[in-house]
Amino acid sequence: MADDGGWDRRSLFRGAALVAGAAATAPLLGGAATALAADGDADALFKAGKFEQAGSAYEEILKKDPKNVRAARQRGYIGLLGNRFADAEKYLKMAIGLAPDDKDANYFLADCYIRQDKFALSAPHWKASGDDAYAKWFAAFSGKPYQVHGDIARLPFQQMDPLPLVEGSVNGGPPKRFMFYTGAPNLSVSATVAKEAGLSAVASQKIEYENGSIWMYYGILDSFKLGGIELRNVPVSWSTTESGADVDTDKDGLIGTWVFYHLLTTFDYAGRSLILRPRTSETAKKARAAATKAGAEPLPMWLAREQYVHSMGSIAGSGQQVVGVNLGGGGTMAAVVLADTAEKLGVRTDLDRSIGTFAHSHPAVTYPCYPKELRLGDITAKGIYCENHPGAEIAPLGFDTRVAFFHCFFKPSNVTLDFTAMNLYVASGKAA
Repeated sequence: MADDGGWDRRSLFRGAALVAGAAATAPLLGGAATALAADGDADALFKAGKFEQAGSAYEEILKKDPKNVRAARQRGYIGLLGNRFADAEKYLKMAIGLAPDDKDANYFLADCYIRQDKFALSAPHWKASGDDAYAKWFAAFSGKPYQVHGDIARLPFQQMDPLPLVEGSVNGGPPKRFMFYTGAPNLSVSATVAKEAGLSAVASQKIEYENGSIWMYYGILDSFKLGGIELRNVPVSWSTTESGADVDTDKDGLIGTWVFYHLLTTFDYAGRSLILRPRTSETAKKARAAATKAGAEPLPMWLAREQYVHSMGSIAGSGQQVVGVNLGGGGTMAAVVLADTAEKLGVRTDLDRSIGTFAHSHPAVTYPCYPKELRLGDITAKGIYCENHPGAEIAPLGFDTRVAFFHCFFKPSNVTLDFTAMNLYVASGKAA
């Protein structure tokens, strides 16, 4: 786990969107972690993605050692992964009570609060985690954020590749083209759109970007309209080069996971549309019924470090493992295979054809590879083009990271994210 709670947003990314592959999955294969996990070791269980058992093991540690900061923090993190906010708050507050300066515990609690739209409560914990910009941003809000108006939006893809784009309106302005991507956190717009919409920054910071640096600005958007759905009082960011120019010119903005977890979202790749509904128990019930009718069983879903979606899947006969689910974004690969996974599973890799890209704004090298099978629920892809990233870190989120699914894997299917029940549904063909 990174000591700095904000590494995954302070560095931006582009191109193959490889960054989320290095920060959005979990366990695979055998080895020491599996052996230790069988013996009930809490850290090994967590590392292996056995979150429920790990939670129980951390609770046992706390019964014997109530002042164990790590056990309290980890137990709180497990609650946060499943959006079990009462559990998360209980144990993260316990950890902070024992160690007020613990950056990770403060980061997790800040994330826990923003998921519940308790922005004012999150601000001091962002500051304690070392993120002054986020602290200022969330302290600046008044009123209820993410106010949802409307019943449904069906947004046709304006294009599928190289980036899937849909149209949205900023502060009542003309339609703009937005990429969507669950590897990114908040809604962002270009500097040009921010100026047109009259946005003003409440916080800013300079961050690394590829081989240089850029400025990030954070503000509050009055209105963001996506077809028949309008969001009001929304966190928004934009970025500029040192000279004040737009950083990217291939789109007008990006819709990240924070927006999607306030809605019931279906990424209908096969139907080439993004379907948005208010997130309620009723819409969740209907989504489950539609998925069942389409033959899709609910898969468990976890959310790590603000934006990274995970579920259960497999690669090349590995058996069911926690995997990253990165919807939207760009690139031509169906998955990123991380560290030594391809070698251990015998995945054919073309090591003579290196690909230069960026991961968390740092240069990275990947190689074409072709797993015999990728599987998520009942959806499979055989021999499909992927990228092997042998230099990736195994556990940037605290649990083993081996494979992440991307844009191209999902094209024949539709995927619904239910952040109320924390289930993911993936079905072949168009959404109903």
